[in-house]
Amino acid sequence: MKDFNINIVRTTTPSIVKFEADKFLTRHENFEFKNIDEASRSPLAQQLFYLPFVKTVYIAQNFIAIEKYDIVEWEDVEKEVAEQIKTYLNKGGEVVKEVKASTGKVPVTVYAESTPNPAVMKFVANKKLVLQAVEFKNIDDAKNAPLVQKLFHFPFVKEVFIDENYVSIQKYDMAGWEEITMELREFIRNYIEEGNEILNAETVEASKVSAANQEDKPAGYENLDDTSQQIVAILDEYIKPAVASDGGNILFDSYNEESKTVKVILQGACSGCPSSTMTLKSGIETMLRDMLRDKVEYVEAVNG
Repeated sequence: MKDFNINIVRTTTPSIVKFEADKFLTRHENFEFKNIDEASRSPLAQQLFYLPFVKTVYIAQNFIAIEKYDIVEWEDVEKEVAEQIKTYLNKGGEVVKEVKASTGKVPVTVYAESTPNPAVMKFVANKKLVLQAVEFKNIDDAKNAPLVQKLFHFPFVKEVFIDENYVSIQKYDMAGWEEITMELREFIRNYIEEGNEILNAETVEASKVSAANQEDKPAGYENLDDTSQQIVAILDEYIKPAVASDGGNILFDSYNEESKTVKVILQGACSGCPSSTMTLKSGIETMLRDMLRDKVEYVEAVNG
């Protein structure tokens, strides 16, 4: 038995619902099937077409999207569909049949993007790399991350942070970005293009993992007090998307009701960034003060 979980996600198209998995379903290809004959390569899609309301099945890296006919409403059937997909996957059912590997590589593009932290460069790919954000402080942390292990063999690589479709690399001062950016970009591009694994396991130690999906909550979330839960929600909705665009991440650490102080953990480009103090004070602290009046006065950062 495997251990898949399925999350139901509504889309902007009312007839289409996404069923997101917490593990990769396919690595480098996306599929669209309009009927059971077209789905001959996907036993899972064929099974879904036995449901009379299924019009089209889309399979991507970590989700299955289904377009329905109008004979039913999604709220009446989506939970049953999610359970059917989950059961199928956890029994080891095949999503897409393997074909003989072609000699050609999977086309991949990677571009380098500067961040507010001068010691960190963000390398963005046109492929989803991981389902959860992960930070690596050293090569020992990277035992389940083959790509990161190889990156640590570059003597100028200090720390690595991976989220969604990008890799943030923090360097030592021994080298300037103008000297090493092209080398790192080409290395990452070639590594992905050859179909190599980014992580050996879909999950790593909980202390090193942050939820890339805004639906996810920190460990022990249900045991947090109401104010802490409100803080987590504000960070997820308003702060995380902004820091992610800069190659970083922010996690809730703790809330002290007496001192009205919030502690957060900074990761990736945010960790050790010279401008992070300003961001905390002028951005995050101000927002939490305004949205949670009389409950928050100070925000302190702990570098991840």
